[in-house]
Amino acid sequence: MRTRRLSPGFLFAAPALFVLTVFFFGPVCAAFVMSLTDFDIYALASLHNLRFVGFANYLDLLQTPLFWRAFANTCYFAFVGAPLSIAVSLIAAMALNVPAVRLKSLHRTALFAPYVASLVAAAVVWRYLLGSGGAFDEILHAIGLPAVDWLGDPRWSMPAIILFAVWKNFGYNMLILLAALQNVPQDLYDAARVDGAGPWMRFHHVTVPGIAPSLWLVALLTTAGYFQIFAEPYVMTQGGPAQSTVTLLYFMYQDGFKWWNLGHASATAFILFAVLVGLSLLRPRTREGVA
Repeated sequence: MRTRRLSPGFLFAAPALFVLTVFFFGPVCAAFVMSLTDFDIYALASLHNLRFVGFANYLDLLQTPLFWRAFANTCYFAFVGAPLSIAVSLIAAMALNVPAVRLKSLHRTALFAPYVASLVAAAVVWRYLLGSGGAFDEILHAIGLPAVDWLGDPRWSMPAIILFAVWKNFGYNMLILLAALQNVPQDLYDAARVDGAGPWMRFHHVTVPGIAPSLWLVALLTTAGYFQIFAEPYVMTQGGPAQSTVTLLYFMYQDGFKWWNLGHASATAFILFAVLVGLSLLRPRTREGVA
């Protein structure tokens, strides 16, 4: 009887399971097998040239200086850019959550617009804004500061890309946090005011615990997304200057599609996958029963 009750559910899920198997699980398994081989341009010509090398690709990556440079750049981008993006999202959400703010729908749409804009198109525009004589240099000149070679100086290239990524992505997190803020009971704020709590105390003891689950979700999704940065350095800097914006995905792209070391590139993908799995397991303890 139980099998008969479950069979319609499996029948309805079968198309989705088929698509996932063919277009997701199948390629993932094939990529893992490829990471255990020396699959390169010669193997593309003839599979007779393909050799099984085990975990040699992984060990070779761990001895490659450019891989570690790419890993460091990716960590820098993720662990600086993600908190900054979340902070901007939270500030924007709290500003929109103030009852006195008028035209909330218009403001919400304007702040969300960068997220839905084409990433490549926006990156091209920002490349010109950050270039020599661009809008950013004009602003610095107007306030009496020297111009900065944002994308040509290794000290400023990654901060410039972080600034662009924060502008591009904060709107999505803003909507999630705004919905969470609107679900925090107003009674908690009223009780805190009666007890003499100021704005900071109300934020620390009411707002943060009330939105903690959503805040953790936003932090996880943003950090995981920032670890997968590729289009920004590809369009704006091509990994330069002096390899200061080479990231793991950019390194993997060059390894796989420029030098045709597809076994190497697949190994890089699974190292990144292991890092993201490890990050997803780092869930902080939150106080229950606050909101």
